[in-house]
Amino acid sequence: MEIAVRFLGTRPRTRWELERRLRKAAASDEVIADTLDRLAAMGYVDDLAFTRWWAEQRDRHAPRGRRMLEAELRQRGVPRDVLEELRGTELAEPALDGEALPASESERARIALNRHLRGRAVPDEARARQRLGAFLIRRGFDPDTVRSALRTAAAESTPGGSTPDPDGLQDEGT
Repeated sequence: MEIAVRFLGTRPRTRWELERRLRKAAASDEVIADTLDRLAAMGYVDDLAFTRWWAEQRDRHAPRGRRMLEAELRQRGVPRDVLEELRGTELAEPALDGEALPASESERARIALNRHLRGRAVPDEARARQRLGAFLIRRGFDPDTVRSALRTAAAESTPGGSTPDPDGLQDEGT
């Protein structure tokens, strides 16, 4: 129990992470099961709460697309049923401290792009815009969201307000 509590001291953990840590400490299966059940009953091990916490941390510090966020959560042992339960809803809950978190996938993409650009304008060169698009795709955003974010950022950084093809990506339909 002491090992699990110390492990939980740094940040919330999933049930799978705790079980893995206890196995590494050579605890017996019975001790692991009892410890996990006891911590879950006390509210210290909750995969749904962990998922919401993780999504909020990502939104606050390093916005990611939903696909990347779900992949990270699966790597940390969040069961598929928890992810399925949250699909279609925003993962992160509204912040209690009054700091606004991104409300949508496109807003997350815009924030990630703005942080990456660090106040610079969206470049005019198609190759540079493609690299920006690739950056957002690697962050787990879908191509339509990436195009939208790049168009919005280009329109905001251009004095006239619009550019012919600001994202440098070809639409599938054309």
